[in-house]
Amino acid sequence: MTDQDLAGRRALVTGGASGIGRACAHEFAGRGAHVIVADLNADAATAAASEIGGEPWVVDLSDTAALDDLTLDVDILVNNAGIQRVAPIPEYDPDTFRLLLRLMLESPFLLIRAALPSMYERGWGRVINISSAHGLRASAFKSAYVAAKHGLEGLSKVTALEGGAHGVTSNCINPAYVRTPLVEKQIADQALVHGIPEDEVVERIMLTETAVKRLVEADEVASLAGWLASDKAGMVTGASYTMDGGWTAR
Repeated sequence: MTDQDLAGRRALVTGGASGIGRACAHEFAGRGAHVIVADLNADAATAAASEIGGEPWVVDLSDTAALDDLTLDVDILVNNAGIQRVAPIPEYDPDTFRLLLRLMLESPFLLIRAALPSMYERGWGRVINISSAHGLRASAFKSAYVAAKHGLEGLSKVTALEGGAHGVTSNCINPAYVRTPLVEKQIADQALVHGIPEDEVVERIMLTETAVKRLVEADEVASLAGWLASDKAGMVTGASYTMDGGWTAR
């Protein structure tokens, strides 16, 4: 059984009702933390929170104006919520581009801004940003996602520099394609823009750059998030941890 090394801590996980977020919620709860599951889907957030004895927060994080005056009393913040849209730049809908940047860059900034004062007051905090191999590398047809994740990398580093004197760390986790609903929903779009059958997308597109030819599992990402939240990771900050099967080694 995992040590209860996060007992007494409060963790907020965005996009916590499924995929990586749900796995992180289970990881933190298993280590003793009280977990707030933030998600747009009310039923899913409630169900995910009930599984771990946590609490749901039903919120549209793309409505960033509503977050301007938010305050958060949490010890651990996991910025995970995200979506994906795939299209060539000349065909990329401008409103969709703005949506992805609001959800995956603006809202993490506003949540960090809301959480830091209480973290500073306690002299302890963990900001964990679920980035991507696409935070370090680019792929065609993903202009908004790549731009948002690259921006998140910079935001995470600035948070690390400002938070260090207050006992707050900030890091990114950079997985390759993870076996989640988000990735599954990409398959049809990827097939369309690349002109290949859907059943060839995983092998020919998603795994082409990795040395380890499989998808990442959500609980693998969560295990790293759990370590980054622990006291043993107190000297780890401003870093980007790849879990990409060797993708970014190229």
